[in-house]
Amino acid sequence: MVDVYIIDLFVIGLLLLIVTLGSGWITRLPLSFAIIYLLVGISLGPYGLGLIQLRRDEVFNTELLERITELVVIISVFSCGLKIVRPLRLGIWDITVRLILFLMPISIFALAAVGKLFLGMNWGEAILLGAILAPTDPVLASEVQLTDAKDQDELRFGLTSEGGLNDALAFPFVYFGIHALEDDNWGNWFKQWITVDLIWAIAVGIIMGIVVAKSIVWIEKRIQKLRPADELMEDFIAISTILITYSLTEMVNGYGFLAVFVAGLVVQRSYRNHEKPLAQLEFIEQVEKLLEVGTILLLGSILLLKPMFNYAMQSLLVIILLFLIIRPVGVWISTIGKRPLDSHRRTLHPGTRWLLGWFGIRGVGSLYYLAYAFGHGLKGQAGEQIAWITYTTIVVSVIVHGISATPLMKWYERNFANQKKTTLPTTIDEFE
Repeated sequence: MVDVYIIDLFVIGLLLLIVTLGSGWITRLPLSFAIIYLLVGISLGPYGLGLIQLRRDEVFNTELLERITELVVIISVFSCGLKIVRPLRLGIWDITVRLILFLMPISIFALAAVGKLFLGMNWGEAILLGAILAPTDPVLASEVQLTDAKDQDELRFGLTSEGGLNDALAFPFVYFGIHALEDDNWGNWFKQWITVDLIWAIAVGIIMGIVVAKSIVWIEKRIQKLRPADELMEDFIAISTILITYSLTEMVNGYGFLAVFVAGLVVQRSYRNHEKPLAQLEFIEQVEKLLEVGTILLLGSILLLKPMFNYAMQSLLVIILLFLIIRPVGVWISTIGKRPLDSHRRTLHPGTRWLLGWFGIRGVGSLYYLAYAFGHGLKGQAGEQIAWITYTTIVVSVIVHGISATPLMKWYERNFANQKKTTLPTTIDEFE
């Protein structure tokens, strides 16, 4: 009898071979790689071959899911930071500020209202649901993000910077929901939430991202002058930067996701030779794609028809409101008065605003927050309800956004993007 682990390795290797060799055809279709991974994951789960069993004997290994998704997210947000070559000035980052400071709270509290008014949740559970589903995904959204460090398109920049930041800045609201589950008397913990989970953790995340990344770059430059590292090993400097930045930030109760995104921005701006961060970006994206395969396979393998059917109407309500009303209306409100950087128009083109509203892709970040919540007090009926609404929302997002991404982005590039001539500095020295 062949070991199940060996069969898993064979199937994953075969899947990678097929999608790699067939990528030329797949990229022409209204089909994302994530959809293929999801279908394969379902076939490897309890309804198929049963080769991947994260859920065994009614025990769900949420810790393993949390650790895997955590690793995927920190690599992805670092990649987002590396892709962004823009001066750190408010006018240029205006779209990001709007999407984070306005759109994300709108999304969280609108979803919380849905949970409270229509799903029978208390406010703690409802806010936790909103915080889990509000972040857009930096992993599955590569089709609509910046293609490389030279891409200055404003739609892609907005989606990339939003994905890199809101996976970190949803954390205070996740903590808010967890605190509310533990103690429904908000007065007992609200001040601590403000000072520690909101102000301290965000500030420390930003500071650590700058300090740790600059320190690693400084050390590397000095050592490379004395004795250059092997070229094959240089790409691992990016991985070490991610892991050291994240771990040190978490040790001092800062938001590691935020620190790693900032570290990506710092690294991008810390080399005179701009080919260096580009080489790191290429390596990081390859690692990110590999981890994406594993994560979506796991998602497919944990799906169960009965609980998904039990919460189907609730999930459908959340999905319709989130995808068609909350996100689009929230984007429209958040971008009122937003002037494009590269056009004589006084406001963003309606097509750009509509696409910003549509491409609120949910994925690995939501999976991480869900697993984290399970490890910190979420359980029972509320846990089942939030979990299956989250799983279903992610699955639907993978499908509908995966199918629509290619044709919509081609339409956008044909009608809008090619008419733009954005000229932003490519040599940026804010951190030097």
